[in-house]
Amino acid sequence: MNGQEIEVKFYVQDLKAVEKRLLEMKALLIQPRIHELNYRYDLPDGSLRANGRVLRLRKDAEACLTYKGPSALQDGIFSREELEFTVGDFDTAQKFLEALGYVRIFIYEKKRAIYDLQDCHIMLDELPFGEFVEIEGPDTAAIRLLAAQLNLNMEYAVGAGYARIFENYNMKYGLAQGDLTFEALSGKKPTAGQLNIRPAD
Repeated sequence: MNGQEIEVKFYVQDLKAVEKRLLEMKALLIQPRIHELNYRYDLPDGSLRANGRVLRLRKDAEACLTYKGPSALQDGIFSREELEFTVGDFDTAQKFLEALGYVRIFIYEKKRAIYDLQDCHIMLDELPFGEFVEIEGPDTAAIRLLAAQLNLNMEYAVGAGYARIFENYNMKYGLAQGDLTFEALSGKKPTAGQLNIRPAD
């Protein structure tokens, strides 16, 4: 996807119930549940992240390189520039970025299914520390309407990315900074309270 990303994220207690509601609403499954591996990159001085920018290499059914610009909050929903394209070889793309001077700063993984409904994409995400729903759409009105139809409370929308949520949890509880993988967090799933977020369902 290239252009403007407009999306909202929710922490949920019952992802299957959200999926059941989507099926009742005749949502179209456009990507069955798949494992995603994401590598975040930055310059050695950390300037991309310091300026709210993201450089990510993702591997699922294919490999994609993504740039995201700084985000702006509008009507409780985040909007940011997004440029993304497919790359032919994940390993070569890593070497390419490193040859240009970028360094890998973080690894995170998730299991994701994607539905399409009312001109929106609904991502059902299982991460090592919890389950989330992302709604991406053409504008804030469409996203807010669909969130209401899915019984997701906009007041409890998550105001941070997955990496930031995990880092805040690590800092709060004095854990070592590490990669956000299912193996690393095996048997250590934190509560909503520990993550400082509230379930929206």
